[in-house]
Amino acid sequence: MTIEWRYTTHEGLGVLSLAGYLGADATARFTGAVGWALARGTGPVVLDLTELLGWSAGGQLAVAQAARRLAANGRTLELAAIPADGSLVPAADGPAVIVHCDLHSALAAHHRGDEASFHPRGGGAGKEWHTDDWPDGQRSTEPARTGS
Repeated sequence: MTIEWRYTTHEGLGVLSLAGYLGADATARFTGAVGWALARGTGPVVLDLTELLGWSAGGQLAVAQAARRLAANGRTLELAAIPADGSLVPAADGPAVIVHCDLHSALAAHHRGDEASFHPRGGGAGKEWHTDDWPDGQRSTEPARTGS
C-alpha cells in the first residue's frame, strides 16, 4: 500500500495532505511530495494526516527527514491530525515540529481572525496539485508527477 497526496497553497503557507499508509514502500513518494511543496510554495508546510491510515517507523523517519529538508530551505514543518497511535518520536537533533490536533486548528493558528476563509477543503486556498488517485476525485490545476 502506498500514499496519495495533495498539496494546496494558502496565503503564507502550504498544506501537504496524505492519504493511505506511510510505510517503507511509500517514503520515496512522500519525499517527492515534499519536493513538490518546496518548489511551489512558501512559508510553513502543514502536513495534514487526517486521511492517513497509519505510519511505520520508516514513515515517521521520513517525516523527520522532511522537517530537516524544509528547515535547510528556510521553511518549517507542522503536523495536523497525527494517526491515532500518536507514536511520532522526533529526533532530538532535528528541528522542532509543531503538532496541531487537526487541520482547522493548524490553519487557524496561522490566520487568526480569518480562519473561516481557510477551509480545509479548498475555501481560501490558492493552487492545488494532487496525485491521480487522491480520494476527493477533484482534478488539480496542474498535473503532479505521480511516480515519486
